[in-house]
Amino acid sequence: MTGLFTADVENRGLVLDPRTKLAVMITLVVFALGGTGDDITAVRCGTIVISILPMLLLVTAKQYKKAALFTVLFALVKAAELLLVSRMTGAAVSIFGICCMIFVRLMPGLIMGAYMLSSTTVSEFIAAMHRMHVPQQITIPMSVMFRFFPTVLEEFSAINTAMKMRDIRLGGKHSGKFIEYRLVPLMVCSVNIGSELSAAALTRGLGTKVRRTNICKIGFRVQDILVLMLTAALYVLLVPGMAGVVK
Repeated sequence: MTGLFTADVENRGLVLDPRTKLAVMITLVVFALGGTGDDITAVRCGTIVISILPMLLLVTAKQYKKAALFTVLFALVKAAELLLVSRMTGAAVSIFGICCMIFVRLMPGLIMGAYMLSSTTVSEFIAAMHRMHVPQQITIPMSVMFRFFPTVLEEFSAINTAMKMRDIRLGGKHSGKFIEYRLVPLMVCSVNIGSELSAAALTRGLGTKVRRTNICKIGFRVQDILVLMLTAALYVLLVPGMAGVVK
C-alpha cells in the first residue's frame, strides 16, 4: 500500500539523505512553528522559502495531487489570516485568528514530516541515526514510528470498509454507533500495533550493544549540500539580526 505515510522508494523524486530531511524538519519547527526571527525581515523571507520546500519535494516525488492540495489549502488559510482577521471584531478575531495562525505555522512541518515518512525507509533512517551516534533509546521509538502510521492507516481503512457494509456511518441508520464501532477498534489496534512493532524491532537486534550492519547506501549529495546551506542560512542570519546588524 502506497500513500502519504508509506515509503515508496521507486517514486521518491529528489533523493535526500535522512539527516538532511531531519535538519529541514528541525528548522521548520524552530522558525515556522516557533516563530523565531519573525521580527527580522531576512529571516522571515528565508522562513517562507523553506516553508515552500516540502511542497516542492512532493512535486519531485510525483505526488502532484497532494502538493496541489496542500498548496491551495495553505494559501487559502494564509489569505484568510491576512484579509479576514483584520476586518473581524470581538471574540471572533481571537478564535479565528489563533486557528489560522496555528494552522499556517504547523502545516509546513506536518508536510515535511509526511514527506520524510513517505520517502525514507526504516533501514535508511536507522543507518542515519547510527551515523550520528544517536542513542538506541531514541532510535528504536522513532524507527517504530516509521511503520506505525502506515499500519494504523491500513487498519483504519479496513475498519471503514467493514463498517460501511453494516451501514454504520454518519447519517446512516446506525450513526449513533459510529464512534463506538470505529474509534474503539482503532484505539485497540493502535495499542496492539505499537507493542508488536516494538517487539519486532527488538527481535531484529535493535536493542543489542553489537554494532549492526546495514546494506542501504546513504550519504550527502549535491542536493543535500544545497538544502543544508539553505537551512544554515537562516541560523546565520538570525545572529546578526538579533544584534541589529541585519533587519
